[in-house]
Amino acid sequence: MSSQVTGVGPDGNAAGEFGANEWLVDELYEQYKVDKNAVDPSWWPILEKYHAAATGAAPAASATATTVAPPVAEVPSAPVSPAVSSAPAASAPATGSHPVARTTSIAPQPTPIPAQAPAPTGPGGHVDADGDGELDDIVTPLKGMAKTLASNMDASLTVPTATSVRTIPAKLMIDNRIVINNHLKRARGGKVSFTHLIAWAMVRALREFPSQNVYYDEVDGKPVVVTPAHINLGIAIDLPKPDGTRALLVPGIKKCESMGFGDFLAAYEDVVKRARDNKLAAGDFQGNTISLTNPGGIGTVHSVPRLMKGQGAIIGAGALEYPAEFQGMSQATLADLGIGKTVTLTSTYDHRVIQGAGSGEFLKKVHELLIGERHFYEDIFADLRIPYDPIHWAQDIHVDLADEINKTARVHELINAYRVRGHLMADVDPLEYRQRSHPDLDISSHGLTFWDLDREFVTGGFGGRRTMLLREILGVLRDTYCRTVGIEYMHIQEPEQRRWFQERLEKPYQKPTHDEQMRILGKLNQAEAFETFLQTKYVGQKRFSLEGGESVIPLLDEVLQGAAEQGLDEVAIGMAHRGRLNVLANIAGKTYGQIFREFEGTQDPKSVQGSGDVKYHLGTEGVFTAMSGQQVDVYLAANPSHLEAVNGVLEGIVRAKQDRKADGSYSTMAVLVHGDAAMAGQGVVLETLQLSQLRAYRTGGTIHVVINNQVGFTTPPGEGRSSTYSTDVAKTIQAPIFHVNGDDPEAVVRVAEIAFAYRQAFNRDVVIDLVCYRRRGHNEGDDPSMTQPLMYNLIEAKRSVRTLYTEALVGRGDITEEEFEAAHRDFQDRLEVAFAETHAAQTGTLPVIDGTAPRATEDEAVEPESTAVDVAVIQHIGDAHDNTPAGFTVHGKLQAMLKKRVEMSRQGQIDWGFGELLALGSLLMEGTPVRMAGQDSRRGTFVQRHAVLHDRVNGQEWLPLANLSENQAKFWIYDSLLSEYAAMGFEYGYSVERPDALVLWEAQFGDFANGAQTIIDEFISSAEQKWNQRSSVVLLLPHGYEGQGPDHSSARIERFLQLAAEENMTIARPSTPASYFHLLRRQAYARPRRPLVVFTPKAMLRLRGATSEVADFTNGRFEPVIDDATVVDAGAVRRVLLHAGKIHYDLTSEIEKRGTTGVALVRLEQYYPLPEAQLRAALDRYPNAEVVWVQDEPENQGAWPFLALETQKRGMKPMRVVSRPASASPATGSSKRSAQEHADIMDAALA
Repeated sequence: MSSQVTGVGPDGNAAGEFGANEWLVDELYEQYKVDKNAVDPSWWPILEKYHAAATGAAPAASATATTVAPPVAEVPSAPVSPAVSSAPAASAPATGSHPVARTTSIAPQPTPIPAQAPAPTGPGGHVDADGDGELDDIVTPLKGMAKTLASNMDASLTVPTATSVRTIPAKLMIDNRIVINNHLKRARGGKVSFTHLIAWAMVRALREFPSQNVYYDEVDGKPVVVTPAHINLGIAIDLPKPDGTRALLVPGIKKCESMGFGDFLAAYEDVVKRARDNKLAAGDFQGNTISLTNPGGIGTVHSVPRLMKGQGAIIGAGALEYPAEFQGMSQATLADLGIGKTVTLTSTYDHRVIQGAGSGEFLKKVHELLIGERHFYEDIFADLRIPYDPIHWAQDIHVDLADEINKTARVHELINAYRVRGHLMADVDPLEYRQRSHPDLDISSHGLTFWDLDREFVTGGFGGRRTMLLREILGVLRDTYCRTVGIEYMHIQEPEQRRWFQERLEKPYQKPTHDEQMRILGKLNQAEAFETFLQTKYVGQKRFSLEGGESVIPLLDEVLQGAAEQGLDEVAIGMAHRGRLNVLANIAGKTYGQIFREFEGTQDPKSVQGSGDVKYHLGTEGVFTAMSGQQVDVYLAANPSHLEAVNGVLEGIVRAKQDRKADGSYSTMAVLVHGDAAMAGQGVVLETLQLSQLRAYRTGGTIHVVINNQVGFTTPPGEGRSSTYSTDVAKTIQAPIFHVNGDDPEAVVRVAEIAFAYRQAFNRDVVIDLVCYRRRGHNEGDDPSMTQPLMYNLIEAKRSVRTLYTEALVGRGDITEEEFEAAHRDFQDRLEVAFAETHAAQTGTLPVIDGTAPRATEDEAVEPESTAVDVAVIQHIGDAHDNTPAGFTVHGKLQAMLKKRVEMSRQGQIDWGFGELLALGSLLMEGTPVRMAGQDSRRGTFVQRHAVLHDRVNGQEWLPLANLSENQAKFWIYDSLLSEYAAMGFEYGYSVERPDALVLWEAQFGDFANGAQTIIDEFISSAEQKWNQRSSVVLLLPHGYEGQGPDHSSARIERFLQLAAEENMTIARPSTPASYFHLLRRQAYARPRRPLVVFTPKAMLRLRGATSEVADFTNGRFEPVIDDATVVDAGAVRRVLLHAGKIHYDLTSEIEKRGTTGVALVRLEQYYPLPEAQLRAALDRYPNAEVVWVQDEPENQGAWPFLALETQKRGMKPMRVVSRPASASPATGSSKRSAQEHADIMDAALA
């Protein structure tokens, strides 16, 4: 048979291969001998060999037995000889019956040298009592403490003890004790000893490891283990007696587990003091559960004390000293070599209730605490109120320049190289195989060879270990950075973030659970079945399929699962059209019936979606359910074909949701899905990234997902970007970037999990570059092989992501083929049912889309009768500008302005800047939140607003409008980054989500809005018609011809009027502060909501005559047409000058200067919707007058092209125009020529 130790049989054949399972072979062999058929036939060949060995090789077996006999004799269970068993008994008297003899405290004296040689004598004190010529032993009866001690030692022989020994580095304890005592010396006094620290470490370790705090007992004659309710620590105290002998007391500190270090220190000192004062009571000696003795004070390295009944362990602390072999070195050498003092701890324990492994683990925990783990010293410092950080344990840094150290340094360079460049070797391309390499990642570049692979290097904690073989180091590096995930994070400047990634990434791979794998497979199954079904049923219809990039569905699924599990309120998604229908169905929860109805050309009239856009631009709202049953709301924003335009809009929507909750928790999360070509090529991506950490725009971190199908329409990456990756733009804001192979859905999900965790931990943006492919063309009617023939040769031969993953799961044994087929059949059946339903809908009663948008059911047309406010409101807002915070130093140049505003609130002549603040302030007092953001908006481009004042001394901010009342609404005003596209989109999105707020965006100059033309075209002007999406965003566009040249004069009025239709927005150009005041207040309350475009003045801001009186704010409403109040005889008017804006004051001044009569000045305050009734009424007042439209803009620009067409269509009075000549440029670059053109306008208008 085989040896249970070696697993090798005596016959040297088949039997030995079963090792410790030999007993099973024996049993089967016995059955085999009785009935061969009772044993499985697979065992027959083995048992036949076994039988032959057992019956036909006796001599060989005997010889073999002789050979293996010695190992058998070493088995622990072998009986020991009597000689061995008597050894402990012989040694027992030396340590048990007799105490160790000690001398008294009298110092030794030198022996005097006699004058003559002395006769030999025995030891002094001994006599020859019986006269036999031999000195007799001295016998002294034991009394008192010595007698008690002897009795205890005899009793201790009944306790079977063992001892664990551990040597602990003491340098950290020494250094922190110096810090503590230096502080105590300067504070409350007192000292902390090494024994205090060791004893406290024992208490802390016992809290973590209570199995050491037990003892043995017998109850009713039966052995039991007792676990005390408390930790009562016995302290061995050595006291000198008057006769020179020493006494040992072991009083206890009770209930240590409930103490902090300060309480423990006080209790310890109290016990010692009472012991020295001989004031200990009986209770001090009772109930100790574990003891500490410290013979190290007399140089003992370690001791093995005896254990008394009622305790399970006693800990001994040895001398605090350098190891003996180093004690001859100088201090300088010791310091240079990094050799410190050590202390040896022993744990002598009752082996009946405590085992050696437990005792060793306890000492290990004490060790860990004494070198500072688990905040041991931090907690002590906190209890003692020491106001600084303790010294921390660290490995010594050796600066020797020997070759070994150089090589270790090269290994560290290699580790860093993988962290920085590992992504360049990552296998992230699902299409093309390449053997990847990079010089920085080649070990030969770092002076290493394959001979080093099995050599050990100090790694400094890399991979969770202090030392590793180079082979193991490279294994971890490649698993982390070079498999199917490439990670870029070393460009992040914050060490904490880099460390966060290393802790999570640089560790062994962990496979997902079966449930997680089935969830991934289910999502891939849904994604592919959805695309396959559409491709089969709707051949040739555009859908911008996700085929090849299906892994984005499990990716988003994982992100949303994390959001649901962490209790986020909502996840808002913005994306272009690639894969949008799949996301709508499988992530956002839009029903297949809804989607397929859109394919069939039908639309539910009760749908919240507009009918003016195609199916792959529509948004939805739904609820996502995680595996655990937790749910989170999902919002998928509507988006035009203009790639990336939705980025800023979605961020604004998310910020609005967060501001509504107003708890700073970032509980609504943004997810932006990009295309690779657009990520690199569209500037709005960079603008949106720059929003991410600005206080005006931050949303707590956006997860960016790039569906990187490696082609932009027909353009390959080599022609679509100069950067290595499409995601390199994200490094601008130090966002971490994950490049992941879309054919490895488990890696995709893992990356999504880490990305979400990073967003939650740091509230910063993170990017996932999902490298995949596009199975079909840009849309399903396109043939991509015309432009990418080689790529599509690969794609056509490639199996789908789902198929590859299924094969991997089945091949690994993670699932069965039957499990997958059952799930796929079920989903295919559900899709067929959905198709049947949608087909029935087409032939049913639902109407076919006719291209007209169903009107909003949001509200009926409502406009406040009056937008005036009480005079007390005006005065209160004025007073707010005089209510300076305590200690606030107003800039010298602004003090007069603040006083002026208080004065204006009483006496009138309110200017434009204060009129605007009155509108905003009154809304705030009425409970309407106001958000204004723009380029230099806090001060105002033209130094007119000063909504925020800065302390001249310390830079603190003061917002008068934020200090109107305790219960006022929120007021946010921000200076934006110098962006228009993303910034305007943000404010539009904010307004969509906050119908209760007035949201304003201001350009530095009106024509700066040109940079956001896509937002104006795709959202502001048309979102209601396309998606029934409401917004009341206000665009403030400074406009005015003051000779500043082509770029700062015009806000391009004509463009907005060209986009005006279906009452889609309000376009106005108020000419007085009061008119502007009423316009803003009307905008806040008018329903249905629509955007407002205001062409605000520049020079008119400080024009002396362009002011309003207090009564203009306390009465009336916004008037779209303002008639000439100075005209007495309307019949005598020969010409009506219809105009808008600042030119009114130019005309008034010229009329007064020239004394012109017969001219009426009628102001058009609102361009669109054209106030036809009011305009007719004003013009009808002057039956004998011609109508002239006067504008500062060139004839082909401004409002004239719009008015000429609209008034003619409506059959209104014919009118002609007086303007600058038609021009390709908005204005001339010469200020003199501009002034001459203006003079010509005045002459022509007043001639």
